[in-house]
Amino acid sequence: MDAHQLPRELSFTVAGHVAKPVEQVYEAVADPEQLSRYFTTGGARGRLEAGDTVTWDFHDFPGAFPVQVLQAEAPRRIVLRWAGEHLVAKDGMSRVQFDFEPVDDGARTKVQISESGWQPSEAGIQRAFDNCEGWTSMLAALKAWVEHGINLREGFYK
Repeated sequence: MDAHQLPRELSFTVAGHVAKPVEQVYEAVADPEQLSRYFTTGGARGRLEAGDTVTWDFHDFPGAFPVQVLQAEAPRRIVLRWAGEHLVAKDGMSRVQFDFEPVDDGARTKVQISESGWQPSEAGIQRAFDNCEGWTSMLAALKAWVEHGINLREGFYK
């Protein structure tokens, strides 16, 4: 792709497998109590339900973030919007989609996380890469938590 064919917005997708059934993996993301144990270091407030706005707080990053829940279709999909920098949308929000797919006759779950909305600029690229790193870390932490009860995130960033 040459410079004259830049995309209108930047996006990425990360994926991984968790050795638990889809319902259990979905719950580990949708349930604020579980999410607070491996991802939101300052806590999650509010269950991920369509139409709600919840709060995710990260002690290892500045502040709490409001998260708008656009879709919550247990146990297959969650779609969110949250604020960021260098985004295309006028309201400064990116779109995050979690897809949960049962594999191996339901013994495991493929989790795919896609985020989109950054400007095709140097600053937009950097922000997209930063969030890609964050969601990849979240997937690893989700796997460790659901499979083994281990919090990988604690002390990881600070």
